[in-house]
Amino acid sequence: MSDEQQYLVVRNDEEQYSIWAVGREVPAGWYPEGTQGPKDECLSRICDLWTDMRPLSLRQRMDQAAADAA
Repeated sequence: MSDEQQYLVVRNDEEQYSIWAVGREVPAGWYPEGTQGPKDECLSRICDLWTDMRPLSLRQRMDQAAADAA
């Protein structure tokens, strides 16, 4: 039996990614990234997009700390 469920790639304000089943309301704080398709395709897209697992706010604080130290 094949999984015919379609998914969306979603992203939050911290630039973290997930998949969400098409037809279900996307949770508050998450936004469609633009990719829709089978689970494997969506997970592959996330692998391409999400290259730094740190949340955006942490990356910004670390960048600021490095700039302040320079």
